[in-house]
Amino acid sequence: MQYINITNADNNPVIYFNTGLDARSFARTKMSQCITEPGYVVNSDGTHEVWKPGGVDEVDGFMQFWGRLPLSNAQRLDHLINEISDSRGPVIIDYKKLTGGELDSSDLAKRQNALRAVIYWIRAKMFLGDTHTIRNPGAAFICRDNADGKVFLAPENIANRCLLLESSDQKQDSPDRFNSPDLKGLDSAAFCAAVMIYSIMSKTHPYPSVNNSQDMRDGIFLPVSLAVPNLNEELSGLIQSALMLPVHEKKAKTRAADILSGFLKLLTEKDNQIRDISALFNEITDEKLTQTDVERKNFTLRQNSIIKTKRFFSRNRTAVLISFFSFLFVLFIAFSMIDSYARRPTTEGMHPENVIHAYFNAFSNLDFTFMEACIWGANKNDVNAAVNMTAIVKTRQAYEATLTSPVIPASVWKENGGELPAPDVFGVTDIIVTHISGSEAGSSIVFRADYYLWPFYEEIPYIRSDLMTLKLDRKNNWRITEIARTEKQ
Repeated sequence: MQYINITNADNNPVIYFNTGLDARSFARTKMSQCITEPGYVVNSDGTHEVWKPGGVDEVDGFMQFWGRLPLSNAQRLDHLINEISDSRGPVIIDYKKLTGGELDSSDLAKRQNALRAVIYWIRAKMFLGDTHTIRNPGAAFICRDNADGKVFLAPENIANRCLLLESSDQKQDSPDRFNSPDLKGLDSAAFCAAVMIYSIMSKTHPYPSVNNSQDMRDGIFLPVSLAVPNLNEELSGLIQSALMLPVHEKKAKTRAADILSGFLKLLTEKDNQIRDISALFNEITDEKLTQTDVERKNFTLRQNSIIKTKRFFSRNRTAVLISFFSFLFVLFIAFSMIDSYARRPTTEGMHPENVIHAYFNAFSNLDFTFMEACIWGANKNDVNAAVNMTAIVKTRQAYEATLTSPVIPASVWKENGGELPAPDVFGVTDIIVTHISGSEAGSSIVFRADYYLWPFYEEIPYIRSDLMTLKLDRKNNWRITEIARTEKQ
């Protein structure tokens, strides 16, 4: 349904803006206040007049603003553009090779008429300068014959409501397919002009997707050089620069005012006559057409892949970040474990008897990490005892801040005289290691270790005799595989 309509009353054109509201809703929303909202009529000489609705009527159950339209035989600018658009994609025409009989004169006339309307719209926008006017071409009206170049720009709020209702009926993403929501002023006008000229020259909209607002922000469109490879290079460059205005990552270097002036310079003759559209195209060879078709397909495939990836991450940013940091955490743990494993002490290069002495020295020093490196399948009672002793030591250090060394290794204590009582002494003394069976040339060897174990907080040692079996592990290091212990006190 079209919510902006033009009819004739007393041989004068009248424009109606259908609000889509019944009388009660119209009153409740206070839409009647829009009766004072101005529109503008811009003349070809640069002068302009303020236009306001003449009244509000109820038509077919809906409240509609109306007013006399100061243009004859007028048509909406967006309709002029949409009439020549082809949803199948860009259409490349080599005007230099076509004769009048081969060229669709009706299509050429529509494109020429649309181009003329866009030029008048650009002039009107530049004439108005800083005066705030509606951006949407759907609210811009121009005479079909464009004889005098007069442009009517409808009141913004009234027209926007009507266009919003139209887009809702048509299930469009935005009521304005020609403007980026992120641009204002002349930037918006330059961008809008570029979209319309692109559509006229290529016969397709640069942002055909329903997500056109996001496409505009991301710069997702087929470059002019691929859409219309035979278009005048200077004009092609201006269109490309204007279409990049909403893209923050690739800000256009050309100013909006220069883009608009450039459009007028290229699209008009010296006497302000509109240039023939066929003069804006260069001759193109069959080889160039084939090459462009291949480049266009490759570009589209590459761009679609980038779009899907970028928007997937945009839609799932939180989940992706959580997954990413979780992955980093897992990597950190994995590398830490690998590093820890690589740094673990080993018995590499040690003889079997040395392994036994090192084992009991580590026990006296509560080095349970090295104790675990010495054993391979043997019981871990000594390791567990060292772990428990370490826990006791840490607890004492926490409660007794001045205590720096709460445990004295038994070997050190004995070297210093071994006086009793010795409550802080722990470890092994007087160790004697005796070879029982086997040899280093074989894969197994047995020793007996006789020693005293001085328990923590006790003055009498345990007398132990351990029968210890050692074997070569997978890396050919000697390790303790069995401990058969006898003990008395």
